[in-house]
Amino acid sequence: NMKLGGLGPDYEAIKEKKQKLKLQKEYSRQIKEYNMKNITVVQRSPTKPQVNSVSRQKALEYAKKIPRPKTFIMRESDQELEEGKVQPQAPTGIILPQIPSLETLWNRHKQEKEAVAAFKALHIL
Repeated sequence: NMKLGGLGPDYEAIKEKKQKLKLQKEYSRQIKEYNMKNITVVQRSPTKPQVNSVSRQKALEYAKKIPRPKTFIMRESDQELEEGKVQPQAPTGIILPQIPSLETLWNRHKQEKEAVAAFKALHIL
């Protein structure tokens, strides 16, 4: 009953590693105890400087007193509603854009047709 093909475990090396690990743990435990005894409680300073509430109140009051700029730009939808034009609404309440009349569309078509003819005459297209 011989076991062939291997050298087997090295028990001496394992014992040395185990002893070394045991000494390391013992040393770390001693250092931890020493530090726990000798460390004084350090008061932590606040990370953010505390803002004086009086200065904040003054700043808020100042911000309230500043005149706001007046806006004269009105959106087209607001202007159309003021002029009395009624915009169609979908059943869900979505406002649909105003549909241009047939005449304006026909005039636009003629202008674009003329522009394309001019480009063709110049051999650009």
